[in-house]
Amino acid sequence: MDFHGVYPYLVSPVDSDGIVRAEVLARLVDDLIAAGVHGLAPLGSTGEFAYLDWGQRRRVVEVVVEAARGRVPVVAGVAATTIVEAQRQAREMQAIGCDGILAILEAYFPLSDDGVHDYFAAIAAATPLPVVLYTNPNFQRADLSLPVIDRLSRIDNVLAIKDASTNTGRLLSIINRVEGRLKVCAASAHIPACVMLIGGVGWMAGPACIVPRQSVELYTLCRDGRWPEAMALQTRLWDLNQAFARHNLAACIKGGLVMQGYEVGEPLPPQAPLSAAGQAEVRAALEVVGALPPRG
Repeated sequence: MDFHGVYPYLVSPVDSDGIVRAEVLARLVDDLIAAGVHGLAPLGSTGEFAYLDWGQRRRVVEVVVEAARGRVPVVAGVAATTIVEAQRQAREMQAIGCDGILAILEAYFPLSDDGVHDYFAAIAAATPLPVVLYTNPNFQRADLSLPVIDRLSRIDNVLAIKDASTNTGRLLSIINRVEGRLKVCAASAHIPACVMLIGGVGWMAGPACIVPRQSVELYTLCRDGRWPEAMALQTRLWDLNQAFARHNLAACIKGGLVMQGYEVGEPLPPQAPLSAAGQAEVRAALEVVGALPPRG
């Protein structure tokens, strides 16, 4: 898999009875592909993986793989607290037809560097699929240190890392440390154009669900080295990233999608839906970049 470009973190539309809304999810997949995204990432943080049972997780990925029909790669989240369960999930994702694994560590008790390494290495050993490492120190109990990232970069099918810290300098440190063995992509907490400038290959982020065409345009401008144009677009998009940082992740993106006509519902309780202030903020950010018509 030639991992690069824009991979939207898909929401998980689930109704009040716990049933995945397959039709709306499939429609979103079709529209994102039509908008030019380079891949799809179900069961990231925006996909509320921590709030879904296994049957719901599996169904979300089945719908995405079926709807994608091989047009773009599907890199699905695998998240667990134990190695045995993470390996089981990875094999299930391979059987469903995913093209890659987004490896996420859920931890309750603190883990040593060796424990963190062993978890991700075990996922890579469980499947021949490419593995993208996920690190988000804002939410995770155990993070990937630079030495652990270095060790994991030497595993053949560990392909890339998506870092959701707010420290772009850490991304440059990772790029320098892995010496080309691992691709690096940004999250919405980073300024994607800046990450591309220092050697990143794209970004995996929830906002790309609601501004896919603009996200793809930004990637293309960065790839082509058209930095003044890229930064002009990045400046207009940044308000959306800021809104995403200030409000519940799934509520923000689900709220934006509802404004665009996708009946994806609200975040799973006990998460709160997007507040009135949040709705106004998201709507304004979408209007600025042409992802919603101005209200007149």
